[in-house]
This record gives sequence, C-alpha cells and structure tokens, in this order.
Amino acid sequence: MSEKNIDAREEPLCRIRDIYRAISDFEVEFADRYGVKLNEGMLLCSLKTMGQCSSGRIAELLGLSLSNASKVILSAEKKGLVERIVGKEDKRQMLFLLTEEGKKCIESIKCESNAMLELISKIKEI
Repeated sequence: MSEKNIDAREEPLCRIRDIYRAISDFEVEFADRYGVKLNEGMLLCSLKTMGQCSSGRIAELLGLSLSNASKVILSAEKKGLVERIVGKEDKRQMLFLLTEEGKKCIESIKCESNAMLELISKIKEI
C-alpha cells in the first residue's frame, strides 16, 4: 500500500510511528557517538542540572518507572559515570551524583548539536 492510500483515520498513528522511528534512529546514533544510551545521557544531564538526586527524583525527572530508572542508574554506575552516596540526614537514603568521568561525558555531549536539532526539525515536519 502506498503512503497516499493510507486511510485518513490511520494518519495520526502513522505519524506516531514515524516519530518513533526518528527517535529510535537518533538513539542508535547517540549511543554510537557518545558511548551512552539516551536515557543515560538524560540521567547525566539531570544530575548536572540538579546535583545529587534520589532514585525517585531521577525517575520523575526522566519520566521512567522506579524500576526502569534503577536500571539506567545501575548502567551508568557500571560505566563509572554516576556514584551513589548515603544521605547525610537519612542514612537509609541513597543519592546519586556525577563522577568526574560522568562530568566529562556530559560535557562532551553537545545538546545544541546539529543531530539533535535535525531530530527536532524532523519531528516537527511529521
């Protein structure tokens, strides 16, 4: 079926599919370029902006479930980008912050890069 023959009622769903594909392609390129997955990059960006955060706050910032946020944090920890510390006021609380390697990594990611601007432009066109 050619794109011109798509029923008008299906068009929004097809547009969402195209957006998903554009983001998926971007994620692959992002991981290849920076050595971190997109969620890990967003974690680093959030910690750079917010400073130390709890896993619950990170989940909220990234729009992830606690379980998925924990996976992203663990992956970033294994790469040496994030470290956990015990809360000063509540010793049961774990807080997360950037390591020096994490700071270097987020600095190397150019949020104003052409690839990100191209993705935004492509999504706007869809």
